[in-house]
Formats: sequence, C-alpha cells, structure tokens
Amino acid sequence: MSATVVMMLALAAGTYAFRLVGPVLHGRVELSPAVQEVLSAGAIVLLVALLATGALTEDGGFAGWARPAGVLVGGVLAWRRAPFAVVVLGAAGATAVLRAVGVA
Repeated sequence: MSATVVMMLALAAGTYAFRLVGPVLHGRVELSPAVQEVLSAGAIVLLVALLATGALTEDGGFAGWARPAGVLVGGVLAWRRAPFAVVVLGAAGATAVLRAVGVA
C-alpha cells in the first residue's frame, strides 16, 4: 500500500473518530458555562479567519476589491436575515457587477 493511501485511511479514521466522540460523550461530559463560552468564541474566531483568508487572498496575494466587496454584501444580507439564496445571489451579483465595470 502506498503512503498516500495509508495517510488517507488515517485521516478518514481520525475524522470518523472525531464525529463519533460527540454522540458517545453527549450525556457523560458536562462543560462549565465558561468553557462553553470560550469554545463558542473560538468557533467564531476560526470562521472569521477562514472567511477573511478566503475573501482577501488568492494565490498568496491580495484578491482584489471585488471579492471582499461581494463578501461584505453577502454578510450584510445575512445579518439582515435575508434568505440564503438571496445572500448568495447578492454576493455573487455584487462581485460580478464590480468585475464587469473593471474593479479587479
């Protein structure tokens, strides 16, 4: 077996184990409110970091102004509780319009 296949199997087993831990430990482990708050804040920080790197970078450099503007439009629409389809179409439309008028 090649090293690539072994690594893929190891990652698959680890992913399955992580997914299994939640239901198995659901009623057995109690987290304090402080720990729950820290974990919630950590999840938000990770999502914001993922959003920022996806919105601002491309090939190791700045992605241009159209993509962050589209993400901003989508974020505002989501914050205003627009339906998911409206959020996606609004973000894509804003990005497309900006690129069509020459904003990179």
